[in-house]
Amino acid sequence: MSLDDAPDDFESGLKPLWARAQAGDERAYAEALQRIAVRLRGYLRRRMQSLPDDVEDLVQETLLALHLQRGTHDAHLPVSRWVLAIARHKLVDLWRRRGRQDVLHDPWDELEERDVPIAADAGAARRDLLKLLEQLPDAQRTAIVLTKIDGLSVAEAAKRTGASESAIKVQVHRGLKRLAEQVRNTP
Repeated sequence: MSLDDAPDDFESGLKPLWARAQAGDERAYAEALQRIAVRLRGYLRRRMQSLPDDVEDLVQETLLALHLQRGTHDAHLPVSRWVLAIARHKLVDLWRRRGRQDVLHDPWDELEERDVPIAADAGAARRDLLKLLEQLPDAQRTAIVLTKIDGLSVAEAAKRTGASESAIKVQVHRGLKRLAEQVRNTP
C-alpha cells in the first residue's frame, strides 16, 4: 500500500528532495513536506470517510511527527514507506482515541425518549450558559455558539466568520476546555 496510485513516481520525486532536506536544505524540506501533505490528505481522506473534519488535523499531526522523527529515516529505505508507517500509527492512534470517546457517548437519535434528560428549568440553564460564554474571548465564544449551539458545521462557521476551518476547530477546543475549567472551579 502506498500514499498514491503511482508510488514510484512519488518516491522518485520525493527521495532526492528528502536527501537534500536531511542535508539542511530548507527549501527542499518545505517542498518535501508540501508534497507529502498533498499525498497524506488523499490517503487519510479515503480512510477517514466517517471523520472528514479530522483529516486536516491528522495531516498536521503526521507532518509534526515527521518533523520530530526526521532523524529516524533510514536513507536506504523509501521515504514514502517511512511516511506511510508514521501516518498509519497516527491514524490508529486517532481510531483508538475515538473508539474510547465514542463508547462513552450514545447518539441522540439512538436514545429512547425515557432516557433523554429533561431540563428542570431551561431558562436558568440558558442564563448560566450565557454567563459562562460571556467570560470567553470573542473568537472562542463565536466558534462555540455557531458549531455547538446553532449546529453549523465547521466549514459553515468558518465561512460565516471568515476564519479558517482549522482556526474554528482550535477556538472551539480551547473554548470548551476553558468552559470546563470554569465549571470545575465554580463552587
